[in-house]
Amino acid sequence: MSRRPLLVSASVALGLLCAVPGCATLGLEHPPTAEPAPASSSAAPDRPASPTAPSVLTEAQARAALITDTDLGAPWTPTRGAATWRDGLLKAATAVPECQKLLDALYTDELLGTPARAVVGLDDPDTGAQLRYQLTDRRPADADKALAWLRALPGTCGRFTAMAPHDTVLDVQVVDLPLPEVGNARQGLRVTLTIWATAEENPGGEPTVLALDVAAVRAGEDAFALTNGGLGDVPNEATQVAVQLGVRRLADVRKQGRVQV
Repeated sequence: MSRRPLLVSASVALGLLCAVPGCATLGLEHPPTAEPAPASSSAAPDRPASPTAPSVLTEAQARAALITDTDLGAPWTPTRGAATWRDGLLKAATAVPECQKLLDALYTDELLGTPARAVVGLDDPDTGAQLRYQLTDRRPADADKALAWLRALPGTCGRFTAMAPHDTVLDVQVVDLPLPEVGNARQGLRVTLTIWATAEENPGGEPTVLALDVAAVRAGEDAFALTNGGLGDVPNEATQVAVQLGVRRLADVRKQGRVQV
């Protein structure tokens, strides 16, 4: 694994994402200005789910609600497999139970507590970043409990040490990440895992940093979570777009389902 972080210009990434066809007409925010909202927030989704809508999406509906590389635009492509840093850095251990729960959830893609109903992985070959987006079928009350747990992590796991494979010591930091005010409840986190190299290992003294944007959202009866990460400073414009389009895609799928009933 390279010890030199991959740096990407946020302004360049923003230009790429804003070039997505139809991005402006969808009214997406660049950048977001919203602060994370509590689970009890009264903010309504873009199109509230009807009480008559089915409580669980069908398999076809779940697949249709996933975002795609076309949504994010170039250079994003369908994934070729799990990023090498997943096993190298996320498969780590710490003595703090709540922080271990976070590491396990990041590694297994179970940020909302259960295996995902539908998953899509997207790669940015220019930077080595990988975005993984998962829909779950958790009940709203259970999804809100998972969001409350995520919301508490900057306090309980703001900074801790973990041990990755090959006795690699990680300095882990967790802070709040603002998300657009979409859906009924949401929480964002920025998780950074840093390896401080010794002078013998890296004469330049630059650390290896894995940065992860984490977002989880409940929209009506549906919930999804995503991670967007890579080595270096990963611009979060893709995270913001994925969150907004994810809620809108779910609303469209639910609306189409009601029309077909």
